[in-house]
Amino acid sequence: MSDLIKKAQQQVRELVMNALGDCVAEGVFPAEPIPSFNVEIPADPKNGDMSANTAMVCARAFRQAPRKIGEEIVKHIFLEGSYFEKCEVAGAGFINFYFSRQWFSEVVLDVLSEKENYGKTDMGKGKRILVEYVSANPTGPMHIGNARGGAIGDCLSSVLERAGYEVAREFYVNDAGNQIEKFGLSLMLRFRQLTSEEGRKVIEAEGNDTEKVCTAIYNESSEGQRFAMPEEVYLGTDIIAHAKNYLDENGDSLAGEADEAVKKALVAYALPKNIEGLERDLKKYRIVYDRWFKESELHNSGAVAEIIEKLKESGYTYEQDGALWFRSSELGDEKDRVLIRDNGIPTYFVPDIAYHYNKLVTRGYDTAIDILGADHHGYIPRMKAAMQALGVDPKRLDMVIMQMVNLVRGGEKYKLSKRSGKAITLSTLLDEIPIDAARFFFNLREPNSQFDFDLELAISQTSDNPVYYVQYAHARICSVFDKAFDEGIKIRPATVDMLSCLTAPDEVELIKYIATLPGVINDSARSYDPARITRYVWELATKYHRFYTNCRVVGEEENIMQARLALSMSVKLVISNILDMLKIDCPEKM
Repeated sequence: MSDLIKKAQQQVRELVMNALGDCVAEGVFPAEPIPSFNVEIPADPKNGDMSANTAMVCARAFRQAPRKIGEEIVKHIFLEGSYFEKCEVAGAGFINFYFSRQWFSEVVLDVLSEKENYGKTDMGKGKRILVEYVSANPTGPMHIGNARGGAIGDCLSSVLERAGYEVAREFYVNDAGNQIEKFGLSLMLRFRQLTSEEGRKVIEAEGNDTEKVCTAIYNESSEGQRFAMPEEVYLGTDIIAHAKNYLDENGDSLAGEADEAVKKALVAYALPKNIEGLERDLKKYRIVYDRWFKESELHNSGAVAEIIEKLKESGYTYEQDGALWFRSSELGDEKDRVLIRDNGIPTYFVPDIAYHYNKLVTRGYDTAIDILGADHHGYIPRMKAAMQALGVDPKRLDMVIMQMVNLVRGGEKYKLSKRSGKAITLSTLLDEIPIDAARFFFNLREPNSQFDFDLELAISQTSDNPVYYVQYAHARICSVFDKAFDEGIKIRPATVDMLSCLTAPDEVELIKYIATLPGVINDSARSYDPARITRYVWELATKYHRFYTNCRVVGEEENIMQARLALSMSVKLVISNILDMLKIDCPEKM
């Protein structure tokens, strides 16, 4: 796993330190400790390919002007055998280095030799990370926020894998607690409606057509109408459909049972179907989890009860008004939190604590990452406080907050009709736009930023559509090689000498950009921001399209043509690697 940018930076440090050593030995500089200095890539290529601020940071220690220090260092730098062809002092004393032809050649050769492994790093070698994302409530279908969370979580997991981490993807199924009680109540009420005299009339009037029955029942569910529902239940047509399907498959024998028995039977019928639906929709979205972890596992194993005892032993709990409280305010939270209500029932916070303890202690992951919605900001300090109270380093738990997106069409906010009881779901979205566009667009901005998702742009086949633009760059390179094949051109193995002719500005820019990929992978993994990767490949496509316009490939002089074919192949490999990482198709023809 080569990183020629990193190697070049290390080489600059060595060249500068050796020069400083020679200067001290000759008495040019006093024998003082060398302060830490930076080696960076200048924003303006006119200032070289690498730049060191050594002269500025040494000015106080050496009691000399930075410019003079820089000039002395440059005099004592020996570039022979290095990646650089020249260095010079600029401005107030920056020492600027310029890459040799060999460095550019080696970048292309690295990509061609490493192929699908190019860009991989070992930053996370030996570290295990669990990424939990989507974890949608199983009481209904996934909404548009889950669509973004799925793309972010899945692509972040891939980025972390490319950075050398051992990554597990996980979906947490909330199959216990208040939401399941609410789910059962909703199903029971709809079942009672359907088996009532009024409900049977609707079924008969609609010819037993489930969709029409659901719509009719839903439309008369507002306050004061035939099928009024309380506010504290789920009102979507999916609940009515479950109750109707149960009735169709099992008859109405359940109608004579007590409410609790009806709830239990309907939840046992509907919940597995919902979970299957979540898994099916996510697979369509190219998301496959390593584990679906059920909350009920924590209750059944005694882990929830155990975590309460551990918190009591920590000294961070107290009783008040018959409830058990957690002193989370002493550990960075804005206020204390209830663990067990005065009725003896744990709050949702307790199984969540048990789940994160399971991740970091029971299963021993080095880091646990949660992808959360914008309304979960307050969740972060309370969960980290719980980990700290349990003796777990809270830094091992990371939360990525994502903002919602606005769907727009024709410049206006896009909404589906609420009259039918249908929300904007992941399944609905994927009926509207290609999966490639969904995964790419949701990762165009860093997670904590809001943006407008243009549905018309996502399906357009123009250069304005970023995913189409990137895929077209890959297909364009394939067409270059098809043309070479059709003309009987034999592709020669690339060599340093062959590639040394790649000196045109567009060629140089492409090669330097390709070389930054390992660093971009590390930065993306470090910041938990997969949008850096989508922006990178979008920019790479832009640079290749520009190169293609300005630099003829097939039909050029033999050595230049072979070098440009090699460069084109390296770009093709990088685009393919990134789109594969993002689970986006990489077409050869468009």
